[in-house]
Amino acid sequence: MTNAKDIIKKAEKDLAEYFEKIDEIRDFNQEKVLKAFVDNHVAPEHFYTVSGYGHDDLGREVLDKVYAQIFKAEKAIVRTHFATGTHTLACVLFGNLHYGDKLLSVAGTPYDTMRQVIGLTGGELTKKNSLIGNGILYDEVPLLNNDDIDFDTLEQKVDDKTTMVLIQRSRGYDTRKSLTIEVIEKICKTVKTKNPNCICFVDNCYGEFAESKEPIEVGADIIGGSLIKNPGGGLVECGGYIAGKEELVEASAIRLTAPGVGSESGAMLNQHRLIFQGLFMAPSIVADVIKGMILAAKIFEDMGFISSPKFDAKRTDIIQIITFNKPEPLIEFCKTIQSLSPVNGYVTPVPELIPGYVDEVIMAGGTFIEGSTIELSADGPIREPYAVYMQGGLNYAHIKLCLKGILEKFKEL
Repeated sequence: MTNAKDIIKKAEKDLAEYFEKIDEIRDFNQEKVLKAFVDNHVAPEHFYTVSGYGHDDLGREVLDKVYAQIFKAEKAIVRTHFATGTHTLACVLFGNLHYGDKLLSVAGTPYDTMRQVIGLTGGELTKKNSLIGNGILYDEVPLLNNDDIDFDTLEQKVDDKTTMVLIQRSRGYDTRKSLTIEVIEKICKTVKTKNPNCICFVDNCYGEFAESKEPIEVGADIIGGSLIKNPGGGLVECGGYIAGKEELVEASAIRLTAPGVGSESGAMLNQHRLIFQGLFMAPSIVADVIKGMILAAKIFEDMGFISSPKFDAKRTDIIQIITFNKPEPLIEFCKTIQSLSPVNGYVTPVPELIPGYVDEVIMAGGTFIEGSTIELSADGPIREPYAVYMQGGLNYAHIKLCLKGILEKFKEL
């Protein structure tokens, strides 16, 4: 039987054309990021910190401007105070929706943690403090049988009472397709045709720098994401960002802090340099991740497994799904990733219930930053179709090493 090293080498040879396209996107995005740094005169004094209320923080102000320029937004806020990506998105939702407003999810039911924010799941206290618990109306557009957006139903459901549409770019713990920039543009045009005042909000997690355009460039009003995913470049320790129309971003900042405070306060506690540096590195790291995910898709497709996206599909995020249809290989996959991680490589992950999720989940992530998904990790809920969600990687070489280890392990199964 061909050994793992030769399998990977052959796959890389077959993928040369696809890797070249990823490099072109990387170079475009790197130039865009560099221009934003130069145009906004980023300098060493912007790496210094302030304490207390965080007033007159020049580094924070410039950081916001750099993010706004990169994402083609009127305004951005980049803060370590966002606890998670879900917290970041919740600030957009609670900041811009009020009693009697209506939220419409355009790509079916959002992923597990967002369901509790909306009020679809969770205990009594969670539901009481959710969007629905605060009098916000909710509806969704189910996906078509092939997991595509149902534009006919979307057009029917958007009316003058629809305050905001939620567009989840990545798939979450679902086998549905992630939404390309082209699809997001079509969604925004459909929504705005029916209701020009409806806010198009894109959950941009996992998608930053995967394509040469970002959602605001194709009609989104506001986007949000996590700094321990793509834009943090593997260096940022915590936080999130929101970018878009000035009024919408400031309303989100008010939810994060308080009325009268908004985006003007919040000490960043000596994190500026890491956030700037991580952002600068992000286009290159995201490109390496996508190459690694394409390689994984190619290898496992050749082995007869179902992968999504397929190796030759257009990429819009850093997530790769491989479906096993039974729990044992899913668990073994995650154990192998953990054993080849730079941190906690000696521990063994086991399925368990995690706050925010309905089913037991197994998570492999020997990462330098806890929960960082721009670093190589693999996880999946223990439920049909028993799919593993693989994402991240600080460099392409590490992803290759892990794939080699998985191939060798699967020979034993």
